[in-house]
Formats: sequence, structure tokens, C-alpha cells
Amino acid sequence: MIPRFITYFCSITVSKMKIDKSIVVSFVLLVVIASLYRIMPGRPYGFAPQIAMALFSGSILKNKKYAFLLPLCSMLLSDVLYEVLFQFKISAIPGFYNGQWINYLFFGAVTFIGFAVNQNKWISILGGSLAAVLFYFLVSNFAVWIGGGLGLNNLPYPKTIDGLMACLAAGVPFLKNSFFATLFFSLVFFGSYYLLNKKIIASQPASL
Repeated sequence: MIPRFITYFCSITVSKMKIDKSIVVSFVLLVVIASLYRIMPGRPYGFAPQIAMALFSGSILKNKKYAFLLPLCSMLLSDVLYEVLFQFKISAIPGFYNGQWINYLFFGAVTFIGFAVNQNKWISILGGSLAAVLFYFLVSNFAVWIGGGLGLNNLPYPKTIDGLMACLAAGVPFLKNSFFATLFFSLVFFGSYYLLNKKIIASQPASL
């Protein structure tokens, strides 16, 4: 699917057909920021742009197929970079691992929340960010718990309510970083898109 998207994107550029500028802007922002950010050393755990990417693309892209595709493409590119660094022993974190598809599924699901975000209202962006972070926190930690993830004692969490609560509690530090990261990157994405649109409108000649 990714090569088909790139082929389509390039073909309409070459033929000078009308391109939806939201696709261009979001594609550039998502891929470039994800690439540079993912290779940055010393990144705080949980402080990542993926949730904001999914919200942004879900909110602004008219073609919902690309709304799902763009954040997943950025994740894939990030994981490829991580894997390259891992193979060259520059990073201890592999780019690809068992059960990774679940993470892609969860981030893709966040895009649905983006559909309800009004790109022109900061309160909508704030509410969407909070909802998306909480959603990802709950479903990802539930997956860890139900999938036999290890707790701080290197033992699987018990399949009990107490075990689930312990799993959620262990993820709280990541929740805080994830929330601040989503707010920050949402400001970058939505703010840049707003300013670019404003600049484009201002540069257009006034109609007589």
C-alpha cells in the first residue's frame, strides 16, 4: 500500500493535477518530524508524536484513507530507522519485534478520534488529545496485562483486577509524558497547518 501511495502522489505532482494541500502538508510534517525525532537520543519514555499525528491527519484530511495511512507510514519509517540503528549497534532498541502489529492497530484506531477534532478550535484539539492519550493508555496497558506482560518483579501480571490495576499503575509515568507530548506535537502540527493556510490565503490576490 505504501508504494502505491507514493506512486500516486508523485504521478499527480508530475502531471500538475490539483493536489489537496492538506495531503502535502501533513505528509511532509508527519514523515520529517517522525524521522528526526525517532533518532534523537535521550528521548523521554512516552514522549512521542504518534498520537498527535493520528489526531492531526484524522482531523484535516478529507480522504480518510490517507488519514489512516499517514501516521502508520510515519511509524513504519521510525521503526525502520530504529532497526537500522539497532543492527549497527548504535541503539539497544530494535525497530521490529513480536506483537508489534497491535501497536499499529492502536495508533490507527486513534485516527477515529481525530475525525471528531475541529482543527479550528483549540478546545476541540485539547479534548481530542486528552481522549486519545487516555484511550491509548487504557488499551495498550490492557493488551500488556492480557498478553502476559512482565511487571517490575519480572513476573507476568496476575490475571486479576489487582493485576490489571498494577499494570495501569506501572504505566502512569508514561501517561504523563504521552499527554504532554501529544499537546506539544499537536501544537506543532495544527499550528503549522493554520499558519501555512493563513499565509496562502494572504498571498492570494483579492477578487475584484
